[in-house]
Amino acid sequence: MKTKVITLALFLFTAATVIAYPIIKERSNTPIDTPVAVLPEADKPKIEVVFVLDTTGSMSGLIGAAKEKIWSIASTMASAQSAPEIKMGLVAYRDRGDAYVTKVVDLSSDLDSMYATLMDFKAQGGGDGPESVNQALDDAVNKMSWSQDQDTYKVVFMVGDAPPHMDYQDDVKYPVTVKVAQSKGILINTIQCGLDGNTKNQWQQIAQLGGGDYFQVEQAGSAVAVVTPYDKRLAEISKEIEDTRLYFGDKAAKAKQRIKTAATDKLRSMASESALARRAEFNASDSGKTNMYGKNELVDSISSGAVDLEEIDADQLPEPMQAMSPAAQKSLIEEKAGERQRLEQELKIASKERNDYLKKEAEKAGGYKDSLDAKIYSAVREQAGKKGFVYESDAPAY
Repeated sequence: MKTKVITLALFLFTAATVIAYPIIKERSNTPIDTPVAVLPEADKPKIEVVFVLDTTGSMSGLIGAAKEKIWSIASTMASAQSAPEIKMGLVAYRDRGDAYVTKVVDLSSDLDSMYATLMDFKAQGGGDGPESVNQALDDAVNKMSWSQDQDTYKVVFMVGDAPPHMDYQDDVKYPVTVKVAQSKGILINTIQCGLDGNTKNQWQQIAQLGGGDYFQVEQAGSAVAVVTPYDKRLAEISKEIEDTRLYFGDKAAKAKQRIKTAATDKLRSMASESALARRAEFNASDSGKTNMYGKNELVDSISSGAVDLEEIDADQLPEPMQAMSPAAQKSLIEEKAGERQRLEQELKIASKERNDYLKKEAEKAGGYKDSLDAKIYSAVREQAGKKGFVYESDAPAY
């Protein structure tokens, strides 16, 4: 009889939970009583952001700033209480007659690969007034793998210093594209570099129609790019952590892993120490874990209990492990996991020291209130807040 009572109670509790869950979910984007750090990837709140960048000759300062600051922007977005999944995409644009009109990098949580492409962007061409803004915006809205989830914060930041060509007969004009963006739940923010009056009028109208904000910054972008005494060590620790990665999977999975590894190697060789330090801080966040390790990373998968080593086929293991005995394989995983745990603690300490240093520098400079960083954070904080994201900090990550 006692067993039947317990069974009935469990049944009623489960039924009540199922009935109540949709109501509770409307009030919170975070599943009830679920620690943020252990949310399954599919259940994490999501942020998708596409940067549309004018890459003509006059934009060299802004492109340089983007190469330095994209990781800080990612860290700023990741600082929401809910530790969202972050995806980024890029559209580089110039004009007809230049080396290219647009180049599109699709939305992805593999920010290393996105950044490796950004490193190749150079400011060239242009110089003749209007640019192919219409096509760039159309590509951003219609060529990206935007989520269908209405709770996802989807946003475009369009950055440039020249107005759109409105005289191209075969262009999709921005008022049409903006309506499509609205139907997909995508907000459009515009950031004008420089003081051109015609650009200002068009940029303001695009932002107004797109439900976003308009910002004006100096030609070089007004980004805060402070070099700190902790940058080198953060970059070194990040590399040491990445050297503990071991990947498993079939041929297709391993091919993707090689692409990611190549992107990591490229950015290590081309990015500044400060940019690598900002990347290390993003990777150390809950949101950055996917970029740090990617998919099918063996040490993390086994340590978290997501995968059982004994259930992985030998030919899907990393090649050096395939000839090892099961005991030796287990020992190697434990060694890598222990080393990684130690390094992750070092990374947290170095990251805190860097952030304390940057706070003091910000105070000396009056808070960087007019910087590109602050303006982007202001937009994200307000717009993502309407989707349930909570940002407590008064300032962005630098």
